[in-house]
Amino acid sequence: MTRSVNFPLLGLAAALFLSPLLLAVSGKLPDDLKPNRQEVYGGGKIYDISHRYTPEMPAWESKEGLSNHLKLIASMKNGSFANVSEMKMSVHSGTHVDAPGHFIDEYYDAGFDCDSLDLQTLNGPALLVDVPRDKNITAEVMESLHIPRGVRRVLFRTSNTDKRLMFKKEFDSSFSGFMTDGAKWLVENTDIKLVGLDYLSFAAFDESPATHKVILKGRDIIPVEALKLDGVEAGMYSLHCLPLRLVGAEGAPTRCILIK
Repeated sequence: MTRSVNFPLLGLAAALFLSPLLLAVSGKLPDDLKPNRQEVYGGGKIYDISHRYTPEMPAWESKEGLSNHLKLIASMKNGSFANVSEMKMSVHSGTHVDAPGHFIDEYYDAGFDCDSLDLQTLNGPALLVDVPRDKNITAEVMESLHIPRGVRRVLFRTSNTDKRLMFKKEFDSSFSGFMTDGAKWLVENTDIKLVGLDYLSFAAFDESPATHKVILKGRDIIPVEALKLDGVEAGMYSLHCLPLRLVGAEGAPTRCILIK
């Protein structure tokens, strides 16, 4: 009895068999094996405003960036049954949140960590505003922005975005951020409970400890730092930020998106 051969299936089997061989010879992946990395989804409906973690991403007071933050500790090429990576970096790397224990030791000891942060604050309507360029956010600047009462989440885009500081490996202490008087004005004159900024700290470098303490003292305002705000128009959005649930940690890497 003669058996028929299914040529399409045979061709598929041959392709699956030959692909690894072709890869080994050419050193190139097939065109259909290229990852699709996006910043904008759904034709402008969803914006990813978190930064990619790369060795070149800046790290606090470092000239070397994150460097070797990711290591492949088990490799299929070396005989392991799976590829397994290990990550080692500060919890304040890249896009991240601060918990009250970051600058207030009493709160750290009491357990006010990233797992205790309110998801209702981290998710909801948010206003993206442009700050006057090459200025820190002082009380005068805050007053000039005319942020209406009732707005609970504000993302402040500064000259940090224009200068693409988050894309430069070496830490830049001249970044724009909140001054202490600007933080006090926010606490006393607005209903803001989430403060987002576009570099590794929402607080200007020279006044960082004092400014953080003003914002974190009430335990009801969450700073979200190192946001990626280029290519997004100012205005109202639905913000969604989900920090890792790191019990005992005063900061956590966070994925943030804006939905138009």
